[in-house]
Amino acid sequence: MQLTHFRSAAVALVLAAATATPAFAQRVIKIVVPFGPGAVQDTIARTFNAELGQVLGASVIVENRAGAGGTVGTGAAAKATDNNTLVLAAASHTLAGHLYSKLPYDPIKDFVGVAYVGTTGYVIAAPGNIGVNSLADYVKLVKSQPGKLNYGSAGNGSATHLGMAYFLARAGLDMQHVPMKSTGDAVNEVLAGRVHGVTSSLIGVMGFKNDSRMKILAYTGAQRSKFMPELPTVAEAGVPGYKFDSWIGVLAPASLPRAEAEKINAAMQKVLAMPAVQERLANVGVEPGTMSVDEFQKLLRADYESAGVLVKASGARIE
Repeated sequence: MQLTHFRSAAVALVLAAATATPAFAQRVIKIVVPFGPGAVQDTIARTFNAELGQVLGASVIVENRAGAGGTVGTGAAAKATDNNTLVLAAASHTLAGHLYSKLPYDPIKDFVGVAYVGTTGYVIAAPGNIGVNSLADYVKLVKSQPGKLNYGSAGNGSATHLGMAYFLARAGLDMQHVPMKSTGDAVNEVLAGRVHGVTSSLIGVMGFKNDSRMKILAYTGAQRSKFMPELPTVAEAGVPGYKFDSWIGVLAPASLPRAEAEKINAAMQKVLAMPAVQERLANVGVEPGTMSVDEFQKLLRADYESAGVLVKASGARIE
């Protein structure tokens, strides 16, 4: 009786283990964010990763791999061959192809645009203690002190670096660049009055629009932002031809099978239609949208060409 009981218990354990196996064998998909925790792209990735996992029947995790203006994490993702590695990218992805003299990957050839997420814009802001109330005031002040004022950014080659460098080039201004670890650090330095300007994501400074320590001067997009419609665009405020915003999207290594890219694209379109996800994206200043794989790939190629023009105009270069 005891032996029979032992065998029955053993069989039960085997059956239980077999039943539990699928849960443990669930597919894990990794979204690499090539910037640190709290960065705009990190926040955006976390607005939808859980829902994407539910639609795909997988576990979708976010992994931060910061360094060198986003090129460290992006480079690591480019080499992945597991069909389970994605990267959340933005305009800095195509800018890097023109900024850096050497990159361990090709921003276009080594990636496929799996899913477009939306667009996000930036603002130009100044400390409240320098006495400017408009972008025209700011341009006048900087022109009166060529090379003596400075601006902060999230680091060499970051979008916040290029956005400001391009503005200075278009407006004929000269300021010193102070690269920092994050846009948040640069914003804090502006609030403290130690840095004289910053190009930040809109969401990064919206909370300070009524703060006397900061003056938000203009929006960098082609049209005013629906999140802060009272703010003029840079072009409206006196620097015609200036436009700087960013697409947000999910890329994958070029080795990802086309069928898998289409599957993730379809899943993301379902996720982006969810009211809860739309609300979260709005809270971080993203205007969501959808594209097919081919449409997104076309956008990437066009943006790469535009990025070359912007980098050349800004004069920025990283060896």
